[in-house]
Amino acid sequence: MNTEELKRRFAAGERYFPAVNLSRNKLIGAYLPGINLWGCDLSGANLAKAKLWGADLSRANLAKANLTRANLSGVKLNEANLRGAKLNYAKLYGANLTGAYYDDSTRFSRGFDPISQNMQKV
Repeated sequence: MNTEELKRRFAAGERYFPAVNLSRNKLIGAYLPGINLWGCDLSGANLAKAKLWGADLSRANLAKANLTRANLSGVKLNEANLRGAKLNYAKLYGANLTGAYYDDSTRFSRGFDPISQNMQKV
């Protein structure tokens, strides 16, 4: 699936896209609140400034994804792979990060504490 197809189907009312491959896709500023991308591959994708509040990204592969300034409020990121992801200035209010994986190359906003969010360092 490519970015244009995803946006078209989302605009038509579809919300459930489990395990799709969107690696290295550009979704800059995408408006996708409430989308279900459970287990999908978003590795290396550019989601800067994307509006994803209330989305389900559980078990998604977001390794090296750019989520700078993305709105991830209320997003489910349970067991997501965030190794090397850029989360600078991302809005994470009410997000569930339990079991999400991160490493030394993952970038968070200043003051963000992954341990208090029950994340796992690998």
